[in-house]
Amino acid sequence: MSTHSAVPVSLAEIARIAGVGRAAVSNWRRRHDSFPSRIGGTDVSPQFSLAEVERWLKENGKLKDIGGREFLWPRFEALGSRDESGLAIAEAARRMRSPRTRTPSPALPADVRQLVGEAAALGRVEGPRETFEFLLQRWLETHVRQLSTTPAPLAALMTLIALDACTSGPRENLTVFDPACGTGHLAAATCQEYGSSPLTVLGCERDPALAALAAARLDFVTQDRDVRTEIATADALRDDPFAGAQADIALCNPPFNERDWGYEELATDQRWTHGLPPRTEPELAWVQHLLSHLKPGGAAVVLLPPAVASRRAGRRIRGSLLRTGALRAVVALPPGSAQPHSVSLQLWVLKAAPDSPSAAAPVQDALMVDATGFARPGTREPGPDWEALSAFVLSALADIDHPDVEPPENAVRVPLLDLLDDEVDVTPGRYTASRAEPSGMELATTWKELGSLLTGLTGHVQQLSGLDFETQAPQTIATVGDLVKAGALTLRAGQQPVRSESSPGDTDVPLLTVADLLMDGTPGATVPAGTAQTVVEAGDVVIAGVVRAFRAWVHQGPPTALGPQLYALRVDPEKVDAHFLAGCLRAPANGRQAGTHASSSSRVDIRRLHVLQLPLEEQATYAEAFRRLRDFEALLDRASAVGKGLADDVSDRLAAGGLTP
Repeated sequence: MSTHSAVPVSLAEIARIAGVGRAAVSNWRRRHDSFPSRIGGTDVSPQFSLAEVERWLKENGKLKDIGGREFLWPRFEALGSRDESGLAIAEAARRMRSPRTRTPSPALPADVRQLVGEAAALGRVEGPRETFEFLLQRWLETHVRQLSTTPAPLAALMTLIALDACTSGPRENLTVFDPACGTGHLAAATCQEYGSSPLTVLGCERDPALAALAAARLDFVTQDRDVRTEIATADALRDDPFAGAQADIALCNPPFNERDWGYEELATDQRWTHGLPPRTEPELAWVQHLLSHLKPGGAAVVLLPPAVASRRAGRRIRGSLLRTGALRAVVALPPGSAQPHSVSLQLWVLKAAPDSPSAAAPVQDALMVDATGFARPGTREPGPDWEALSAFVLSALADIDHPDVEPPENAVRVPLLDLLDDEVDVTPGRYTASRAEPSGMELATTWKELGSLLTGLTGHVQQLSGLDFETQAPQTIATVGDLVKAGALTLRAGQQPVRSESSPGDTDVPLLTVADLLMDGTPGATVPAGTAQTVVEAGDVVIAGVVRAFRAWVHQGPPTALGPQLYALRVDPEKVDAHFLAGCLRAPANGRQAGTHASSSSRVDIRRLHVLQLPLEEQATYAEAFRRLRDFEALLDRASAVGKGLADDVSDRLAAGGLTP
């Protein structure tokens, strides 16, 4: 395949092509005089010729078993324009196989046509769908700031919600509608989740590049399936290409906060059966657009920003949606579920009235579901715990049309009379946060528990306050590194377990990570014992080697694998008492002197931690004091939590009235 010497690539891109880390490429550049010279960029971010890099990698045997896709992408990226590269990728996909949509082939310049032809030829060799998905993913990653996509797990969840809620008729020959389909994430999820029955997919996208990519993606997803797809390039609100079409389910992730959505020219549009959306409420225009395309009994699921549930300008339309039974449920998602990732987005579940009003009971409530608790705070995992989140949401919405069924915890059926107040606020947290007032017996039990905790604290105060610290010369101090050299300790660093297939005889062990410590301290996963390189036993001392989670303790549970930035110390019991060692190590002053504290994620140099040098028999006295101090801290934390909860409960009871004089 030919390349262009003018196509620039960065060090990170070269690392991707060669299948190595960026540091390895930097080493090649320093050690090999023959490495290609920089053709652009800066000293910090240099750029090199793709053709020269390809030639050098081949001549020096640095290419692993990597296909030509990695060499292909920089040439698409070099086209510069987001739209031009997107249209070129879509056209390459069309040439890899016969088109099945009505989207016309775009007019492309000669050099782009050559690149498209080479990409299509490569796709036929390495797999058309795999090649297209690779190019599409790289294109989306490159233009992530300009595009808003629906993550695959969220798209699948929205599809399953709509399929469960739809009562428009038999589950065959369904029609799916998405008026702002982007690159087709929701439509593709529907095709994958629906099964093998005949299906019609109607999509609309005003951006020609996105529409072309969506059509190409659906061509591959629906291959060898009885699915008819039609992707139109148009502004669905201003110029609806599917006017009059009716769908069984509708899915949408519309553009947010767009003021120029057609307020003036659409003022008399017949779609606004619940009221003309204010200029500042474009999302409510999309909601009514979806409802206008639903068959009787059809269902729609739309992803919306949380402000739509409470903004004053939209309360009249929200009220109408509730009174007519169109808005059946609102689900608050955890932050990170989709762009913008810092916001807790919402899913609105909408239903069209059945053909016969007698076919369904009058709607008297709406379901509010708060799923924000499925976030992953303190972890590097992108997005929420999708498996648990999806299971909870589908369970909560399973009986959406059965008001006699009690929803699970963090989901509540709210009577319309409570919703239709001056604000018509449908934010789930406003209703799920309220809980039944504690009874007098429950309050008495909690007061008794707090009293017991305070009694225990008093006992520890009396014991610990009696500790006598004599004024004397400073004691001798050793470091962990010194004790390791002396053979009194064995230091092992936790590591990420190697991903491999478990053998039949392997047993799983809990895996403890820094992220677990930042949450509740409970291991959040298990790994096969054979893949864990550092496993602690009862009696070992564990240290968290990062400033934000610095602590040390004696492990007392079952064998546990340690993840990165956790360390295990195994003591020689004839030289060091484990509880004495853990008490010395966890002193706050110890962590301060051994850590860099440049940021909360800074590491603590475990070998620099100080340990008091004492004979073994004297260590026992210190170990007992350290244990008492640990118990005191645990009681203090528990008393604080119980006391705060008790204060909140009593405050709620007082505010509700009924206090006996």
